[in-house]
Amino acid sequence: MPITPTANIWMNGELVPWEQATTHVLTHTLHYGTGVFEGIRAYETPQGPGVFRLTEHIERLHNSAKIMMMDLPYSVEELVEATKDVVRDSGLPSCYIRPIAYFGYGEMGLNTLPCSVDVAIACWPWGAYLGDEAVTKGVRMKTSSWQRHEHNTMPPASKTTGNYVNSSLAKVEALKAGYDEAVMLNPQGLVSECTGENIFVARNGRLVTPPVSAGALEGITQSTVVAIAADHGYEVIVDDLARSDLYIAEEMFVCGTAAEVSAVNSVDDRTIPCPGVMTSAIAADYARCVRGELDKYSHWVELVK
Repeated sequence: MPITPTANIWMNGELVPWEQATTHVLTHTLHYGTGVFEGIRAYETPQGPGVFRLTEHIERLHNSAKIMMMDLPYSVEELVEATKDVVRDSGLPSCYIRPIAYFGYGEMGLNTLPCSVDVAIACWPWGAYLGDEAVTKGVRMKTSSWQRHEHNTMPPASKTTGNYVNSSLAKVEALKAGYDEAVMLNPQGLVSECTGENIFVARNGRLVTPPVSAGALEGITQSTVVAIAADHGYEVIVDDLARSDLYIAEEMFVCGTAAEVSAVNSVDDRTIPCPGVMTSAIAADYARCVRGELDKYSHWVELVK
């Protein structure tokens, strides 16, 4: 989806015009994929734009940096305020937000220890990642030929730019084959996640989602879904899923900041009932939750003004 430029981007402590937010071609992370990032959304609320679970996203950015031995020059609190500044400055009622930290210009080679660390935050309008009808009509999935990397190869717990080469290969493979998204298996053949979403499968009236040990990211949207599911009395368990479990699912959906809650109508051309009762209920309440319309979770919406 094309990016529509907004007014300014926050870079290393100051707002700079969109067209001036540039980096040198010899920036370390461009060559070695050593950056860390987050995907966050701000939604329109009656009190103005509200950023959903902003602090937790920035805390995860810090954790990703720690895993990469990257010392961020800004605290969680400073980056939370910087994010609000960017959204406020854009004037957008709702938007997608991308904070990124990366090793900058001045050092080359695999050793990152002498490198400076740069931080930037941008935002722009961005619709539903898997399409506006993903909730009602569902998306077609394909099991990827690319395996999700395991924990001692590339740390899945860190949202590292280089990690997403794995996801990009799987995504493009699925799209070129005529599908909407890819399911990724770990080296043991168990379901991990999609290219950018966590997976939930309904079996025997309860929801199952893969564990982080399977290579899945510990998703913030995933934990939101678990909370909403509990409100509806749905049991959620974290357990391994085999590829065949997807084929016989009673219903299935995926979730993530970009994709929100999206139903799945088939995996590898095996039809899945769609949209399922649990999927529809959770998706509806998720849409209310992120806009501050559920009092129980209103503290998750951090207002910009």
